[in-house]
Amino acid sequence: MNLENQIYVRKSCRKYLDDEIDMDSIIDFISSVEPLNDEIEFYYNILSSDEVNIRNRWSAPYYLAIYSEKKGNYLENVGFVFQQVSLFMQSIGIGSCWDGLDSVKVKNPDFVILIAFGKSEKMTRDISNFKRKDLSKISDFEDDLLIPAQLAPSAINSQPWFFKHSSDGFDVYRVKQNIVKRQLLKRWNPIDVGIALAHMYVANRNSFEFNIKDDVEKLNGHIYCGSIKI
Repeated sequence: MNLENQIYVRKSCRKYLDDEIDMDSIIDFISSVEPLNDEIEFYYNILSSDEVNIRNRWSAPYYLAIYSEKKGNYLENVGFVFQQVSLFMQSIGIGSCWDGLDSVKVKNPDFVILIAFGKSEKMTRDISNFKRKDLSKISDFEDDLLIPAQLAPSAINSQPWFFKHSSDGFDVYRVKQNIVKRQLLKRWNPIDVGIALAHMYVANRNSFEFNIKDDVEKLNGHIYCGSIKI
């Protein structure tokens, strides 16, 4: 199993087959996944489409309903944990898509977001087909080390992450959206940053470290999210 390879071919799937899936390997993987913040409790349910309020024009046979304690950087933690799960599912032939529009029918105050998943015929793409910002637009200067983050998925492809080089890695920021986008993306963009950090972790598994600094440079139009060493 090589999750890093999946970063460069992954495609968000919105067309699924009705094939049944053996969930055991997914459950086993989630039980050992690396969190961004191990002080935040999270949990999940595997649901069918009948248990989900569908607002998209598409649906999937299965959904991961993700729940979390709502404290600290819980949204970044959700993105970090479950993007690893998404890459794992891709590696075993299961397509997925982050789904911020649909919701669970059984209300729960801990609910955060869904991931749709299932077997799919079109799960991969060539790296040339990714529509992403140039590396120079997501960092203070272009750096190939950030390609894994560059390729991360995000809500309406907003790509809200920004990496500033530091003496020992990168300080990570989230772009403040304009007032219109802010209403739509205020919940999802922190998850997006966590997704990008998951890609950086998977690509640098043996050296990745995350911390939150007390004293960090403020960037106009950006919100500090944390710092990484890779």
